[in-house]
Amino acid sequence: MRERPSRLLDKKVGLALGGGAARGLAHIGVLEVLEKEGIPIDMIAGTSAGAAVGALYAQGRNTGAIKALALDLNWKRLASLVDLALPRTGFIQGKKIKEQLKSIIGGDIKFSDLKIPFACVATDIKTGEEIVISQGSVLDGVRASISIPAIFTLIKREGRYLVDGGLVNPVPVSVVKKQGADFIIAVNVTADAVNRTNLGKKAKEPTIFNVIMQSLYISTHSLVKSSLEGADIVIEPNLADIPYGDFQRAKEGILRGALAAQGIIPEIKRQLNI
Repeated sequence: MRERPSRLLDKKVGLALGGGAARGLAHIGVLEVLEKEGIPIDMIAGTSAGAAVGALYAQGRNTGAIKALALDLNWKRLASLVDLALPRTGFIQGKKIKEQLKSIIGGDIKFSDLKIPFACVATDIKTGEEIVISQGSVLDGVRASISIPAIFTLIKREGRYLVDGGLVNPVPVSVVKKQGADFIIAVNVTADAVNRTNLGKKAKEPTIFNVIMQSLYISTHSLVKSSLEGADIVIEPNLADIPYGDFQRAKEGILRGALAAQGIIPEIKRQLNI
């Protein structure tokens, strides 16, 4: 477990981690640098991949441990987490992923048990409302937040059917603000929703996962910009050439997150007067 930095600031620092599937592994690199530089994090809000990484960090895991878990991902391990469902609301049930998270976190813990206040974002698929989850089971909250439409089955919670929070709040700056943050660091891992690096070149045919993810982020690209409003610092790693489903490039994604964060550390320290 990680020791939290001692409080030397008057401002409460909030961290908003956006969605992005495999690109979300860059959040680990960002956290690694913030931790190394002694930037205290007082509260976290996450959407989709950002919810998964944020929950682990809020629980007290150090970035080294989270990084090791990400680097252990391979096709065989990922395949073992896929539990196919009858395609009524999604192809994957997500029970195995939830069990994996449970073993990593150390049980079906409650939000109140976390060392850092944490909230995750989901979407009510019937009404289109943003649902902020900050009470009850952390696992249920994360499972709802990562429920990519058509990929994962819907999650029923308090009479609502929930899917990925990226549909309504891709980078939950507004949630961190409501949590009481005075200074907000936002991490957007979908800065370039459309990969233009291979235009004019022969490209591989995208998988169904990448088609769905790309469609999702193209449709919400303008929403990402508005969701970043109110952030004091925006970190946007260069991840345009990493497909959303390519978890095999975890090391590269984490490194790019770290590089982006390292480049903006002087500005963070200047604004925080540290």
